[in-house]
Amino acid sequence: MLKKLLVVLFIFSFLLSACAPAATPIATVDEPVVEAPATEVAVVEPTAAPVVEPTEAPVVPAGPNAELTDAKAGKYAGTTVTIMGPYTAEDDIKFRAAMEPFIASTGINVEHEGTADFNTLLTVRVEAGNAPDLAVVAQPATTKLYAEQGKLVDLSSVLDMDQVKEDYIQDWIDLGTFDGKLYGIYYRASTKSLVWYMPAEFEAAGYAVPTSWEEMVALQDQIIADGKAPWCISIEHSGVTGWVATDWLEEIVLRKYGPEVYDQWVNHEIPFNAPEIVDSLEEMGKIWKNDAIAYGGKDYILNTWVGATQNPMFETTGTGEDQKLDSKCFMHRQAGWYLSFIPETQRAASNFFYFPAMDEKIGKPILGAGDQIVQFNDRPEVRALVQYLSSPEGGKIWAMTSGFISANKNVPLDWYGNALDRSQAEILQNATIFRFDASDMMPAEVGSGSFWTGMIEWTNGKDSQTVLDEIEASWPK
Repeated sequence: MLKKLLVVLFIFSFLLSACAPAATPIATVDEPVVEAPATEVAVVEPTAAPVVEPTEAPVVPAGPNAELTDAKAGKYAGTTVTIMGPYTAEDDIKFRAAMEPFIASTGINVEHEGTADFNTLLTVRVEAGNAPDLAVVAQPATTKLYAEQGKLVDLSSVLDMDQVKEDYIQDWIDLGTFDGKLYGIYYRASTKSLVWYMPAEFEAAGYAVPTSWEEMVALQDQIIADGKAPWCISIEHSGVTGWVATDWLEEIVLRKYGPEVYDQWVNHEIPFNAPEIVDSLEEMGKIWKNDAIAYGGKDYILNTWVGATQNPMFETTGTGEDQKLDSKCFMHRQAGWYLSFIPETQRAASNFFYFPAMDEKIGKPILGAGDQIVQFNDRPEVRALVQYLSSPEGGKIWAMTSGFISANKNVPLDWYGNALDRSQAEILQNATIFRFDASDMMPAEVGSGSFWTGMIEWTNGKDSQTVLDEIEASWPK
């Protein structure tokens, strides 16, 4: 197992060299080999088999994770695997770092292309017959679509399924399974039901962390009375703008009407514009459409990049020794991975609390999401990388830095490099009421289409009923 000091030195050296364009190969470094997962078995020599297209019968491995075992023996050294996903900026750097132990121990080159326009570009490449070997997909509906088109490899032929069942709760496995076949394995998970804040600022202003929706409303009133805005909110995110708003609506539906109505909504067993959903959007509007509550009003919400949403929280006054925080807004509802976007100088002073429940009878539900690894091309070196990324070691380096929670429940909590990530991981590992992001479960035409654009229009002034009627009309027949 890598010593923490070596990891720190490795990450530092990697950051100095990670300025290459997104699609260039990741340079191999002389890094000690990460120990193989305890579940690996003795090497069994694989029988020769031709590379096949995903639509044909998959190659049967010679044993659990046989390709990864062979890769570590140098059998595929010099080959290249391409992977495309939404990880950019700091996430791109950390994802590349997480794959370095695989590269160092196998000699396989990995080319990662991270882009904010991932959904659009992936569609273009798949339709052109130029799909990457692997992709990091956030929406289960997108995975299902490619599976139905025969574009994906059945991962049950790639992974040791007994080990998968040991490493993942059944909900995660089910989310990547369609028609009885596993097409997506979850890599990164996120806890969305969190509210980021600055404890020192709360204490200085005399604010208490709310534990119920009623207490949160009272806190909003108190902050407004003090001349500040309670919430930092924004949604601009290039080609995927709108998901922040859909997350908020999902949180409120789950809290106000419970998991049964939430599931019916996701599965279109009730219409998208059902009264419960209209009411939930109106509830959301009490925050989003009140300029006294949402910092900067709709102009700030619509035009500010999601990575800068919280910046007014960190504004300062004075200079030198007299400089101190002068927050313009105090709360930001966002997933746990958002720590990566908080200014480094403020990370240690930041914390989160649970987004309050609305109904004691429903309890305290957790809304979350995650990124699946899907496989388009079936070659041994590609299989080896899938096997590595699905193992606890596949996320170890990223977990030890920050901004990463593994969907793999057997990632030790002490691997997480800070208390915030460790707390989120523990929440996920011990979750009792957990629901996946609704928009990610809906047909792609809605979940990453009309739902996103509809919420942009709603934020810009269109009424709730009209927006939800239009989204309902867009649902595939």
